[in-house]
Amino acid sequence: MSNPNLAMIPSGYNAANAKLYSILPSDGSGDFTVSVDADATRVNKDGLIEGVALNQARLTYDPLNPECPSLLLEPTRTNFALNSDNTFLMSVIGGSENATRTENYSTSPRGTLIASRLQASITSGTSNYSLVGSSTTNYNGFYTASIYLKSNTGDEQQVAVYGRNSPIANYTVTKDWKRFSFYGYNSPGQTAFINVGILGQISGSSTEIDISLFGVQIEQENYQTSLITTQATAVTRTNDVCGNAGDADLFDGNEGTMFVDIQKAFKGSNSGSISISDGSNNNRVVIAKQSNNTQFRMFIARVSSGNIIAQLTLNINFDVQNKLAITFKFGEFKFYVNGVLSSTETPNEDIPIGLSKFAFNENNLGSQDFFGEINDVRYYNTVLTEAEAIKLTT
Repeated sequence: MSNPNLAMIPSGYNAANAKLYSILPSDGSGDFTVSVDADATRVNKDGLIEGVALNQARLTYDPLNPECPSLLLEPTRTNFALNSDNTFLMSVIGGSENATRTENYSTSPRGTLIASRLQASITSGTSNYSLVGSSTTNYNGFYTASIYLKSNTGDEQQVAVYGRNSPIANYTVTKDWKRFSFYGYNSPGQTAFINVGILGQISGSSTEIDISLFGVQIEQENYQTSLITTQATAVTRTNDVCGNAGDADLFDGNEGTMFVDIQKAFKGSNSGSISISDGSNNNRVVIAKQSNNTQFRMFIARVSSGNIIAQLTLNINFDVQNKLAITFKFGEFKFYVNGVLSSTETPNEDIPIGLSKFAFNENNLGSQDFFGEINDVRYYNTVLTEAEAIKLTT
């Protein structure tokens, strides 16, 4: 297999110049331009949450695979929970007479001694919660709430977590930090919250917990995003934008292959595209998330015909890794999905002309920004053989 003309495997960045480096080409013409909010965070290679600088590409790590980061791209979100890091400052509400909190008790997921301790107990015959509440600004609509919890005793503990108009979830908390989340609905004029504690009404016994808490978040939409740090007021993190890689010389050719390795695609109401284009909707090669959150659409458009000349829509699991590729030349367009040639189209059409930019949106820093985690993207100025494309996407 020949080397790609453009290859971006997340590894290096320059925040001062708002750049995400590509491995190829070596002259920098394939580097991506990024826009990242200074209120954003990532997980570093040591597994710790840390803030990023303005326009620092968010290379985030899976603690189980600390050598290979992925590029994190997220939508605009607001954390309505106040004092997100220091849960000691939260208000205590509802059935809290048997709860004790200790400030700065344990090392948090940031690596600093700022996590709070919650000790709570319920005696036989009672039906109550010992609760820590997260006071927030008024928020109307569906929300996702999340919090980091761990056991202080080394033993597994059953912890009940719930919020406004949400079911009560019983989670198993271990000695390692883990982020737990749930969904609820907040009505106009109400205040959303996160409650953590224990469920009572245990006949002939008592129950208690001893856990650490950190990093509360309440945000709109149906999935959680990375932690947004708050203090006395809610904080909004604007969406990540990444594109503007390459030029007309890099993509100049009579055939090509586009490849993407997506660690996960985030669900939500928006569509999101990864594209090579001429900077418009006329000439483009696109791999796009559909807003139904169950499908991807791969297609090719060219100005001479005024519409899409080849496409494939496929059902796909957004929560797992997916490798997708499109090969294109005059009269033949092939779509590969996770090691399988899924479709071959043979319209009497040439490839798009004037391709000049690779971007994680529809037409280079335009609309339909893609949100998810990216492991690898490549462009070849040649059509990979069927065997090569299958190997690449497996």
